[in-house]
Amino acid sequence: MQEAPQSRPVADETPSNQRLLERFIWLSIATAVATVAIKAYAAWLTNSVGLWSDAMESTVNLVAALVALWALKLAAKPADHNHDFGHGKAEYMSAAVEGSLIFVAAAVIVYSAIQRLVTPAPLEQLGLGLGLSMLATLLNLGTGLLLVRAGRAHRSITLEADGKHLLTDVWTSVGVLVAIGLVALTHWLVLDPIIALVVGANILYTGYRLVRRSVVGLLDAALPEAEVAIVSAVLVDVCNDPRVEITELRTRESGRQRFVYATLSVPGGWTVTRSHDVADRVEQAIDAALPGTTTFVHIEPGPDA
Repeated sequence: MQEAPQSRPVADETPSNQRLLERFIWLSIATAVATVAIKAYAAWLTNSVGLWSDAMESTVNLVAALVALWALKLAAKPADHNHDFGHGKAEYMSAAVEGSLIFVAAAVIVYSAIQRLVTPAPLEQLGLGLGLSMLATLLNLGTGLLLVRAGRAHRSITLEADGKHLLTDVWTSVGVLVAIGLVALTHWLVLDPIIALVVGANILYTGYRLVRRSVVGLLDAALPEAEVAIVSAVLVDVCNDPRVEITELRTRESGRQRFVYATLSVPGGWTVTRSHDVADRVEQAIDAALPGTTTFVHIEPGPDA
């Protein structure tokens, strides 16, 4: 006997939470626009390939934030006749797109850096350029920390990926600032393309991690171990009747959505109503422990007590 999941809203997909998540993405978009403008101007002033690489990464941030906004809106759509389990996997698509964009930016950065290694060029107005780049870096730092925290709190891979991308941008910007500062002090022009190459390698690794996580999610990965442990503990607590046996437990996550599939063996002589009551208690207990989880309970007849 297959019990349908209880119809209750997913905690992280209520209209108020959805609006909150979208505001975070709009903040990311605004920050990306500002940092692209600031960094591009700084790169144009200084003629630094390192600063140009930094501006290129911020351009990727802007495109990725726009994709993230689309993914959040799509993931929030309720289940329909073509998508019985909702649209939560749209967030994994966003992370995959962002990781792919990072690969493109890294390729452009590495190409430009190699060109500058072959043909060195003097740098200009380093003081002003460094100051502008520092301002953009601080903007990214604040927004990135906020997005990562919000993404973890609301179980949104889109927000978390976007925030981590911004924080990666911060670290690369710091490296660029240090390198350009050393160029100003030592006049070693070779440091400029070298730091650009390091930036390219660093964001390649970030892109790989984002793409890997999105692929794992698209392949129906199980819930994190800590959450599986919570579900298991709930099942043991609810199914404390020695005649009720938990024969199978499976879980999966789809963006912010959680799904639990549990198979219970009950005495074959129990009525449908009694078995249904056990299934209801399991669903309610899991929802209380992990709000918004969609739980499917399958009842199988076991030996009579």
